Amino acid sequence: MYSRALVLLIGAAHIYYQVLAANDVYFGELMVQSNITLDTSTILSIFNSTDLQVSDATANSHTVTLGNTQLASGLVSIEAPPAPVCYLSVPVLTCRLEEATGSAGWNLSTMNARFDLKQGSVVKLNHDCATAEYKSCIQVELQNVTGIWSGLYECGFTSGSIRHTSRAPLKVILLPDVITLKIMPLAVSCFALPSTDVVPVTVTATILKTDETLKVWLDYMGLTISSTPICTTWQPVFYYCVNAALHTVGNEADNFHKGLNATQEMAMKIFSGLRNSSTISSDPIEYMADINASINILDVMASASQYVALKEAVLPDLITTASNMVNKSWVNHVNKSVIHDMSANYLQSVERLVDNIQVNGSAKDILYNENVQLKFCSNPECSMSLFGIDLSLNLITGIMKTLAVKNLMDKLRNNFRETSVPSSLLLSATIQDNKNSSLQIRMQFPLEKLEFSKPYCVFWNPKKKDWSDKGCAVVTPSNGNQTFCKCEHLTAFSVLMAKEDVSNEVLDIITYVGLGVSICSLLIFLTVEFLVWSAVVKSNLSHFRHTAIVNIATFLLLADCCFLASPKGIDETLCLALTVCKHLFFLAMFSWMMCLSVMLVHQLIFVFSPLRKKVFMFLSSIVGYVCPIVIVGSSYTYCKYTYKPYFDKDTCWLVFVRLLEGSIHAFLLPIGTVILTNLFSLVVVIVTVVKSSAPEGSKADDKETAKGIIKLVVFLSPIFGLTWIIGFAMLLLDKNNPMFTVANYSFTILNSFQGLWLLITGCFAEQKVREEMLKIIMAKSKGKSESMKNLTSTTNTKDK
Repeated sequence: MYSRALVLLIGAAHIYYQVLAANDVYFGELMVQSNITLDTSTILSIFNSTDLQVSDATANSHTVTLGNTQLASGLVSIEAPPAPVCYLSVPVLTCRLEEATGSAGWNLSTMNARFDLKQGSVVKLNHDCATAEYKSCIQVELQNVTGIWSGLYECGFTSGSIRHTSRAPLKVILLPDVITLKIMPLAVSCFALPSTDVVPVTVTATILKTDETLKVWLDYMGLTISSTPICTTWQPVFYYCVNAALHTVGNEADNFHKGLNATQEMAMKIFSGLRNSSTISSDPIEYMADINASINILDVMASASQYVALKEAVLPDLITTASNMVNKSWVNHVNKSVIHDMSANYLQSVERLVDNIQVNGSAKDILYNENVQLKFCSNPECSMSLFGIDLSLNLITGIMKTLAVKNLMDKLRNNFRETSVPSSLLLSATIQDNKNSSLQIRMQFPLEKLEFSKPYCVFWNPKKKDWSDKGCAVVTPSNGNQTFCKCEHLTAFSVLMAKEDVSNEVLDIITYVGLGVSICSLLIFLTVEFLVWSAVVKSNLSHFRHTAIVNIATFLLLADCCFLASPKGIDETLCLALTVCKHLFFLAMFSWMMCLSVMLVHQLIFVFSPLRKKVFMFLSSIVGYVCPIVIVGSSYTYCKYTYKPYFDKDTCWLVFVRLLEGSIHAFLLPIGTVILTNLFSLVVVIVTVVKSSAPEGSKADDKETAKGIIKLVVFLSPIFGLTWIIGFAMLLLDKNNPMFTVANYSFTILNSFQGLWLLITGCFAEQKVREEMLKIIMAKSKGKSESMKNLTSTTNTKDK
């Protein structure tokens, strides 16, 4: 029998009813608004003693009956890590209740504050952990915990006016989040000193003060200088020189992003604090730190808006803050690269916030300030004017949000075709809850701004932090006072060998028609090879040739299919997988092309020393299968561990940064080697043909030799991949050079139809293959004729 005591305290906000058993289990809270404190005798005088009953407390449940009201509740079960958890680990706490309840949540209490835990970058809440035994469950998973997550965790289940809670502590074994390392002097020159002199170098490592016992050591080029604690002196904590109130807002934003107090009320408080801080006047040299800190806070809240749905009530403070931030001059106090980074982060953060903040149909039509305007439209025909520039869009569904920002264009980087910035105004349009992907925006500028200038439709590329016109075209109506921007396209084949996406609508059509024809041609080719293989492969030479060409066709087919499977806007993981596949399949195709060309040259030069079948297959397998896998794996691993981009998310292809920099060189250098090898092989074949016909000497024979050389070039170029030489010309030519356009179209036409050329040269142009296919066709026709004759004969016999 457990010892029992009933305590009922009516306090400022709660009635606590509690049954204390031998294991001191806490069972629940009853929410009541009162300021009266009563003891047990008073309670018994209020309620008839015969109506107040306390049942035996068990390990699973208990029941308290007050008058005619029965409060039945199950035991709250909480599971937490039993020992201190490691720094940057992922602890999981689970809370369960036998009964089904209306809502559930978690709180964290520390020495200084109490936080509600909501979904965030650190906090991951899971409500789908209920079982047959426990009808209610809520689980919290903490990502990469640090010291701020140590405290008392409380879970609670609410059913009507009753709340069931349980608590568990969590302690994090600390390591410093930030280590500041200073070396004085930074560089030492030993040439002017005697060899016996020693130059002292002081290395200072600073971390925030902690009660943990830390082991400290220095490591230089793999050599541990000290493995024992070094002289440690705690110094005052230094922060960036920002406004104290703004620093507090920054901390609140960080907590909000992690999931601490991530509520609409806290979001309102953060944006209100930003607005107040943005109006504080300070020294011009000092306010740059405030602006940079404010931009960082906007960026944090933009990231947090992915987890917490922000309501439109925060928009007025956001617009005021954004306007005040660009109201001050930045250029005179910070170098240009810093200005470019700050302005790019500012634009991206404000755009993401405007895009993610949910508004309804009753939202205000316009929010404006001195430097920022935000307008909404949910009509089928949206027309509006922002700072004197008219904008219209045919809207099928959703709500269009149009943002205009002044005094920002001159701060953003502009390396686009040596263009100038005609005005300080920037327009940004996003559409909420829209399902129509083919939208065209029309913008009307004053005539004087278009009269002596060539307009470009460009968009801000946040990845490259510069302007781009990729996939966008300018369409100017007959009246000449409007500029239409059309930015709809996929990706042309020419992107494989270009420094950037150089596609347009015509190239897109050529690409996808060519790839469709190539895929059909390659399927036909492989089917023909399967049917005629036993008949045409009679010698080692024919086996070498057909093995190589079948591998070339197979890998080209796979590469073309991967290219067609790379539409714009696909998932990043799928985009990476398609990039790796295209990289691998194209390299394998070129590797087998080189095997074919080297084999052909060997047979021409060493006529009486033919390759053995086993040797050819072994070497070809190494070159055609193993080498491409090694190149692709090495390039991906290198990019991953050097934190360099392996692929472009927009094109799902490799990245070109500059000459000899970028993952695309893991494609260009191998195929460049293959093309040079195959070009040499082609020259050797041509020279051999010329020498074999040289003794004849007649003009007729010269013509036949020339025809033979032309045939060789035409038939071997697709098989040897020599048409890809045009791609290297694209790399060398400037985009504005007229020859670049010629090379771009030539490359796209020749190589997107490469499967068709392979079918023609590898199947229809080979006499043995043609003859064998005719035999198969004739045999089938003859078989049908014989069947018809037999059928006719049988019919006549029956008639008789």
